[in-house]
Amino acid sequence: MKADIELIDRGEQVALMEPTRIGDGYRFRGRITDLALELAQKSAGFQRSLPAALMRSLADLVRSMNCYYSNLIEGHDTHPVDIERALQNDYSGDARKRDLQLEAKAHITVQKWIDEGGLPGVAATSVEGVCAIHRRFCELLPEDLLWVESRTSGERLRVIPGEIRRRDVQAGQHVAISAGALPRFLERFSAVYGNLGKTEGILAVAAAHHRLLWMHPFLDGNGRVARLVSHAQLLRLLGTGGVWSVARGLARNVEEYKRRLAECDLPRRNDLDGGGSLSEEALGAFTEFFLQVSLDQVTFMEGLMQPDRLRMRILRWAEEETRMGALPAKSGLVLEAILYRGELARGDADAIVGTGERQARRIVSALVDRGVIASESTRAPLRMAFPAAFAGQWMPGLFPEAY
Repeated sequence: MKADIELIDRGEQVALMEPTRIGDGYRFRGRITDLALELAQKSAGFQRSLPAALMRSLADLVRSMNCYYSNLIEGHDTHPVDIERALQNDYSGDARKRDLQLEAKAHITVQKWIDEGGLPGVAATSVEGVCAIHRRFCELLPEDLLWVESRTSGERLRVIPGEIRRRDVQAGQHVAISAGALPRFLERFSAVYGNLGKTEGILAVAAAHHRLLWMHPFLDGNGRVARLVSHAQLLRLLGTGGVWSVARGLARNVEEYKRRLAECDLPRRNDLDGGGSLSEEALGAFTEFFLQVSLDQVTFMEGLMQPDRLRMRILRWAEEETRMGALPAKSGLVLEAILYRGELARGDADAIVGTGERQARRIVSALVDRGVIASESTRAPLRMAFPAAFAGQWMPGLFPEAY
């Protein structure tokens, strides 16, 4: 094979990508179906336990978490505090660190677009959907992050946002299909994963994740696009509300994640290994791993958001901040009211603290300045915010402690 020849089509048949789904005859089909159903039930139960206003604030934090862990898988370690600063247009003076902040901001912007219905009527697994996610992500990247080096020729190649690659590529040990074959493989990908029912759709998220990476449709950015596509699929199929993310679990099990992905590249082993060109056993094992990691993440987030424990951690933090003079007295009362109600009308704050309107405004202003409460306008209700800077105290284990 000659690499880096534009638009070669070696005539690969789309059957090379089969199986695209786990067949009914797969020996552990019942087990992974049970996992899919458990995930659907647990995710729905977690969402029902959260007030609507709290869900919105938590989704904002989860976007930063998802971005941090997804980038970490790619070897880009941008701390959540630096990600939060980037969202406020506060960038490092170090050029490399600034580029990574902009990369993180791009990821969050695209996920927010997905979370807010940016793909109406268009499945994330459609050709249009996949390319739109890549385009929106890459359009926001700094120029230096849009260049990759060919492994074979050493030539520097520019990534064009949303454009399917025009050259052959190799990812690790895997030689991807020829550039000219991509359109028909992507059409097959879209047809398989775009119209599945709920249970079959949940079962197919992991398979779509691998097959997208196996095709490697773009010169760069395929890993992030695949994880964003998986996020969008789970958002649609489970109505997750964006309040949990599989990316944290994948990053915390990154060696197994990468090993299982590589195993899915292997050819069918024998007559008992499905009926396609690739190994169904490997795809089934990756599916089980992906579903179990997803379940673990819902359980983790559910534990963090248990009302009594969350309230206790936040009020303990407020008490310490008040003791140190960083917050006015009785700030904890406002936080506690918002946690109970989900949101608080500004005019109710003085009744909560019982010290008069002027002092109530002072408390609210201090909490807004610290970034722990927010509102859409000066007249809108107050709601909780979850700053990354306090995540270690409020939501231990969500992010790394060191900074």
